[in-house]
Amino acid sequence: MTAYGTETMHVLRAEKGYIIVGQDTDGTATPDDAGLTWAIGRNKPDFVGKRSLQRPAMQSPERRQLVGLLTADPQRVLEEGAQVLGAARAEAPVRPLGHVTSSYHSAALGRSIALALVAGGRARMGETLYVPLEDGEAIPVQVASAVFYDPKGARLHA
Repeated sequence: MTAYGTETMHVLRAEKGYIIVGQDTDGTATPDDAGLTWAIGRNKPDFVGKRSLQRPAMQSPERRQLVGLLTADPQRVLEEGAQVLGAARAEAPVRPLGHVTSSYHSAALGRSIALALVAGGRARMGETLYVPLEDGEAIPVQVASAVFYDPKGARLHA
């Protein structure tokens, strides 16, 4: 046996991109936004929510989607709830692209990891965005997959 606590469980689930509904999603997130498109039975003639998912706003490429964020400084852990901006020095008022939903230091990866809901998130893979701090500093982050550890599931299916 190995001792573990709830914080360890949070880090492990974030490393695999497993979400906590209500923390990594909000009332506006669809299964597709959360990367769970596989859970929608699109071949069924009808299902609860089908009409809502067909609305133009739900098809917008600018919907906030769950993505991973990697800080330029791997030891820097982002603050949960922090806003994500497209520019380091944005003049107020500025509309954020999204926000950090979960953020941890991963011992297995030797770096910080974060999950965030970001406008057009999956189309921004590899893009550098910025997370501003209260002191005016902006932390550069790279948009990445929400699955940080074993993305192909090799260990899971071994």
